[in-house]
Amino acid sequence: MTKKVLIVEDNELNLKLFCDLLRAHNYDACPVSDGREALDKARSFRPDLVIMDIQLPHVSGLDLIAAMKADPDLRAIPIMAVTAYAAHGDEDRIRAAGAQAYVSKPISVMRFVGSVEALL
Repeated sequence: MTKKVLIVEDNELNLKLFCDLLRAHNYDACPVSDGREALDKARSFRPDLVIMDIQLPHVSGLDLIAAMKADPDLRAIPIMAVTAYAAHGDEDRIRAAGAQAYVSKPISVMRFVGSVEALL
């Protein structure tokens, strides 16, 4: 059965890249460009993994991760944060919010795909 991945990313080029990479590796990729739609989409799509940008307009990716982990229907879904945050301590804060993996931008294709495979 094909694994489903929800991608929450406001940058259209990154969103296309992530979807293309996932589809090339036989994942069902569902893009969400507006973080305000992420929780509803996660509930309806029922992904096996969520890839979450941290810097989103209107809502923080950290807040979305916390909301997913607080929701009984979503909390078991692993989350991989993909972000341009690279300062000391940012990875710790992202993992403390509930993300199981962290990949910094610009991404390494090998590391991105390897992280997805490790979580699934």
